[in-house]
Amino acid sequence: MEEPIWNFEQEPRDDPGDETSVNLRSYFDRMPDEKMSEYSRSWSDEKVIEWDGNFRDDGCLMLLCCERDVDVKEYREVLEECMEYRDRVREKL
Repeated sequence: MEEPIWNFEQEPRDDPGDETSVNLRSYFDRMPDEKMSEYSRSWSDEKVIEWDGNFRDDGCLMLLCCERDVDVKEYREVLEECMEYRDRVREKL
C-alpha cells in the first residue's frame, strides 16, 4: 500500500485523542483529495453517509482497530478539520 502524502494523523491537537480518533485521522489521510473536495457542509447526514460509502447500517463508520464507534457527527467534525489541515499544508508538500 502506498503511503499518503498527508499526515493529519500526527497533526498536533488540543486533546490527546484515543486509538479511534487516531484511526479516523489516518482514514482521512488516505482519502483522495478529489473525493474530499466533493464534500459539502450543507449535506444532510444521510448524504454524507451515502457519499462516503463506508458506514454500517447503524450509522457508524466502519473502522478497524477501534475502541468506540464513530458517528456521522464526529466524522463530519474531523473531516472538516482535515480539510482545513490540507488547505494549510498543501503548498508545502
